[in-house]
Amino acid sequence: MHDVDPGEVDAWLRLVTTPRVGRAAARRLLAAFGSAEAIFAASPAARRAVAGEALGAALSRPPPSHAHLVARTLDWLAAPPPGSPRALIPLGDPRYPTLLLEAGDPPLLLHAEGRHDLLQARAIAMVGSRHATPQGLAHATDFARQLAAAGHTVVSGLAAGVDGAAHEGALPHAASTVAVVGTGLDLVYPRPHKALAERIRHQGLIVSEYPLGTEPRSPHFPQRNRIIAGLSRGTLVVEAALASGSLITARLAADAGREVFAIPGSIHSPQSRGCHALLKQGAKLVETVEDVLEEVDGFAREPRPPVAAAPAPAGERDPVLAALGHDPIGLDTLASRTGEPAQVLNARLLELEIEGRIARLPGQRFQRLGSP
Repeated sequence: MHDVDPGEVDAWLRLVTTPRVGRAAARRLLAAFGSAEAIFAASPAARRAVAGEALGAALSRPPPSHAHLVARTLDWLAAPPPGSPRALIPLGDPRYPTLLLEAGDPPLLLHAEGRHDLLQARAIAMVGSRHATPQGLAHATDFARQLAAAGHTVVSGLAAGVDGAAHEGALPHAASTVAVVGTGLDLVYPRPHKALAERIRHQGLIVSEYPLGTEPRSPHFPQRNRIIAGLSRGTLVVEAALASGSLITARLAADAGREVFAIPGSIHSPQSRGCHALLKQGAKLVETVEDVLEEVDGFAREPRPPVAAAPAPAGERDPVLAALGHDPIGLDTLASRTGEPAQVLNARLLELEIEGRIARLPGQRFQRLGSP
């Protein structure tokens, strides 16, 4: 659909929005008739022969508000902002991503805005908790930056937490980032990511299978996860609770024969339990970006020349940092470890927080940031 054909746009939108016609039935119809336009040009009897009585009847008339959706979509395609081309990319289009086609249940139609070349890029998915810890956000940003610098496009879902951090880390690099969203591309969810979405439109790519005007609904997000996994050669889970969409993405990646990676965390953190569950199930434990690259690129670590030992940083000698360790702990525990009164500790913790060396977590807990 390189040149916008109103009749083709009409047919594809009618196919994907007709009630009760799911993706499997639509693929049967496409296989039988050859194109979306041919489906609706065929006789009702021919459609019923392929799809059955109920679906044949549903396909006999356009869905409510169909003409409005077609007009809205044609207007959207005709007036992209400078530097952010728009397209509808259906099954069979040369631009349709090959990896996604090879995964289970590929979407029938993609709405895309931005760098369409990224649909064929070497890509790694990065997903994780919407309520990530400061360390999780730092991991997401840093791993995304390193993956993109190594030539891998980072695919994520524009959600709060890990997703947003992953997009931010990858965006400045040529490999950039792809955001797969659960709304129409004329909407942004969550709203605080409006500026980030705008940057991705111009420096990366935003993709959705949902028609314009589609509001965020809970079922859409597990559905979009299969696209995140399908576009990618592997999926890296940064932080995840046991019941999370990130684990759905990881399972879909494994089902598609793709690599699954997980970053371990504290045994006391609920946001680490999903990653630990994946590791028990055979995901690859990741400590550095090389752990990912060696799987997806056959990257081999080269021996590094020995270097003189550097003096220990000041933080290593700080008794409060030493007492914090690397798991989140409360003020009472810290006071018992250091022997310092609470008011003295609070003053020092504030200094460390301002210096960016610790994070203050909910429940008056504190966590050291950075590598040990």
